[in-house]
Amino acid sequence: ASSDRKIIAFTVSFSSWLLVSSRPSSWKVSTNDGTVITTATFWANLWKTCVTDSTGVSNCKDFPSMLALDGYIQACRGLMIAAVSLGFFGSIIALFGMKCTKVGGSEKAKAKIACLAGVVFILSGLCSMTGCSLYANKITTEFFDPLFIDQKYELGAALFIGWSGASLCIIGGVIFCFSIYDNNKTPSYAYNGATSVMSSRAKYHGGEDVKTANPSKQFDKNAYV
Repeated sequence: ASSDRKIIAFTVSFSSWLLVSSRPSSWKVSTNDGTVITTATFWANLWKTCVTDSTGVSNCKDFPSMLALDGYIQACRGLMIAAVSLGFFGSIIALFGMKCTKVGGSEKAKAKIACLAGVVFILSGLCSMTGCSLYANKITTEFFDPLFIDQKYELGAALFIGWSGASLCIIGGVIFCFSIYDNNKTPSYAYNGATSVMSSRAKYHGGEDVKTANPSKQFDKNAYV
C-alpha cells in the first residue's frame, strides 16, 4: 500500500510540476471588439506584452528593463522560478525515495527521503500558488478600480492552469509525507527463540538459571532412575 501511494504521489507531483513549468503565455487578456477587421486581443505575461489581430498574427514586445518593472511582476518572477526549481529537485529526490528503485538505502531511509521530497513539492506548490494569486490580485484590483483609466485586463488561462498545478503539487507532497508515517506504523519482529527458552527455564526453576542452580538440587538420588 505504501509503494502504491508513493507511485501515485510521484505521478501527481511530476504532472503538476509539468503544468507549473509549461503554461500558456497569456497571464492577462484584454479584447478590443469592433468589426471583424479591427478585432484585436491584447495579452501579457511576466516577460512580454503582445497583441494578436483577427488574422492570428501576433506582435510582441519584451519588457524594456527588468529593474524598471513593477514590484509585483518581479515578485511573481522570483516565485515562479523558485516553484519550477523546487519541483525539479523534488522529482529527483522522490526517485531516491521510491521502493521500486535500488538507491536510497533501507526502507526507513527511503521513507525519510520521500518525506523530504514531499516537503519540497509542497513548497513548490505554495510558491506557484502565491505567484499566481499575487498576479491575479493585481488584475482584479485594476479591473474594479473606477479611477484606473488605463487598459483593463482579465484573468488569463495561465493563471487557472497554474492554480491547478499548484494544488496537485501540494496534494502529491502531502501523500509523500504520509509515507514516513506508514513506515513507522509497520511493526518489526526479531527472533528471540533461544532467549525465550532460557528465560522460561529460569522461570521454571524459580528465577535461577540452570548453570547457577545448586548441584544438589539438580542431581538428587532420583537423577538416574
